[in-house]
Amino acid sequence: MRKNLNSTEGTEAPVYQVRLPLSTATISTVTHLIRAHLKKIGSRWRKLPAGRIAVIVLAVLRHDQRLCDMAGGNNISASTVRRWVLEVTGLLAARAERLDRALRRINRKGGHAVLLDGTLVRTHRRAGSDNRRNYSGKHKSHGLLFLGITDSHGRPIWISAARPGRSSEITTARHNHITRHLSEAGLVPSPTSASPAWTTIPTTQ
Repeated sequence: MRKNLNSTEGTEAPVYQVRLPLSTATISTVTHLIRAHLKKIGSRWRKLPAGRIAVIVLAVLRHDQRLCDMAGGNNISASTVRRWVLEVTGLLAARAERLDRALRRINRKGGHAVLLDGTLVRTHRRAGSDNRRNYSGKHKSHGLLFLGITDSHGRPIWISAARPGRSSEITTARHNHITRHLSEAGLVPSPTSASPAWTTIPTTQ
């Protein structure tokens, strides 16, 4: 009896499509950042054009797509995707406005208050001693804590660097010297003022 040696499955991996809920302006901004960076460092060639790199990186950041999935669908390696994600993250972080400048800009525009909120970005459980530092007893999960400041209309103006998940919002605010920056920007009210210069919104996440 002759054996059937053919595989029951195809040799090509299936490919699926995902729609990114991002504006054209966002993709264009990231694309321009990549092109400017490549020109600055004198890199004349990449495996994919800047526009494709921008979409891949934004897919990883927005949808938490696995690196190997994005690599396989674009005929590149997972290490290349990881390098692009780190590269673009650094470019975006370099554009972020410093806290003191952001607060002074609010003051110049006539703002009298800012909103301060903390949120936990959930992460996978880490091995070793870092596991306990990133565990939030409040949220009963592992993650990293971020503080965000918005103007009185809720428009983001600044976000802090990541802190261990076990940190509290008050401790993180003290670590970033929020009160001192508010005072230097002229947003701290006088002793007779009834309204605070900043308001903490309890996180719901």
